[in-house]
Amino acid sequence: MKTAVILVNLGTPDEPTPAGVRRYLREFLSDTRVIEIPPFIWQIILNLFVLTTRPKRVAHAYQSVWTQDGSPLLAILKKQAVLLQEKLAHDGKPVAVFPATTYGNPNIKDVMQQLQDKGYDDLIIFSLYPQYSATTTGAVFDKVAQYCMSKRNMPAVQFVRDYHDHPLYIKALAQSIRNFWAQHGQADRLLMSFHGIPKPYADKGDPYAEQCRKTAVLVASELGLGTHEWAISFQSRFGAQEWLKPYTDELLSEWGSQGVSVQVLSPAFSADCLETLEELAVENRDNFMNAGGKSYQYIPALNSDELHIELMAQMVGRYL
Repeated sequence: MKTAVILVNLGTPDEPTPAGVRRYLREFLSDTRVIEIPPFIWQIILNLFVLTTRPKRVAHAYQSVWTQDGSPLLAILKKQAVLLQEKLAHDGKPVAVFPATTYGNPNIKDVMQQLQDKGYDDLIIFSLYPQYSATTTGAVFDKVAQYCMSKRNMPAVQFVRDYHDHPLYIKALAQSIRNFWAQHGQADRLLMSFHGIPKPYADKGDPYAEQCRKTAVLVASELGLGTHEWAISFQSRFGAQEWLKPYTDELLSEWGSQGVSVQVLSPAFSADCLETLEELAVENRDNFMNAGGKSYQYIPALNSDELHIELMAQMVGRYL
């Protein structure tokens, strides 16, 4: 059997324009894993309100982070795939690695079809979300299952679910923070900001919040931080319902009023993207400084960090 690894991340618009963002948001926000409002009601809200106002604002944000290689998330994902393939080959496991996205392009269903057409019939799906949530990892599994259900000759599929407490993941995060401290010094507070989900999702049994808190505690312990030197928060809430707390923007405003210095990272993201480069590094920085904060610095995601790639190689190695 020919084996291939598919690295999967959320996705991105094809272009940083209102039209491109609208296409992407329509697909993303139509997923019932992401929005659990009854589809008939939600589609009215989505088409009459969300897609008529949000794309222009989001497109402007994307334009501020867009690179010569396109979307930061996709450019990093492609680099991660190349580096992981090189690492596996170096370790004596010559396996092809391909990037894919849940929404947008390269869509995971299309990638799976292309690989089957090339004779790959054993696929390892590596969902690049360290902490499991039905809204992210669950959505990837749905896409894989939908593809397999449409095929008479379905591929063999193995699925990496999460790695929120993997020792090498914790080590990689802690080392990235130490490296940042070595260059910039250590701030008064370290904030680990995770992407949020609606609180009712967690109340129904989604383990995401619990896994985020475990990751944060393990990283703080690895760094030897005291209770008052770090905190966890949740960002990127959308709509009127209650999300996981504490909210990143509110906590940063509170800290800003205390006149402290802050360094922020987001362990939930395996690659820098709009939510880290614009929302966390710029928007929240402005709010913090306007509230009276002393200094604010964003610590980049693990991206193509050597330990991050080694972690991926170890995770994939279990299935080879």
